[in-house]
Amino acid sequence: MNQEGLARGIELFNRAEFFDAHEVWEDVWRAAPVEEKKFLQGLIQVAVAFHHHSTGNLVGARSLLKRAARNLDGCPANLAGIQVKGLMQELAGCQLALEQGGTLLLPRIEVQEV
Repeated sequence: MNQEGLARGIELFNRAEFFDAHEVWEDVWRAAPVEEKKFLQGLIQVAVAFHHHSTGNLVGARSLLKRAARNLDGCPANLAGIQVKGLMQELAGCQLALEQGGTLLLPRIEVQEV
């Protein structure tokens, strides 16, 4: 996996630059081996979901969060340094907030050195 591109996308995501994070991760996804694509697609969908949220498209945000959760489900708890399990828990809280009209706290992607 292109660790440099992955790290750049995480940096952008954690600064709430969701559209740019998705663009960087799409480049990583294109070059990735098939066994990494589902995980990367999930990250891209998370970024696009929060981009939709930032533009007021709550239906799109909810839909993409659900799709992202399906793609990230079953990934190891730590993949490429990303704490997937923690991210999934944050995303579940975001999904609930979107469905109930509550306050959405933007998630952060936590990384450990690989």
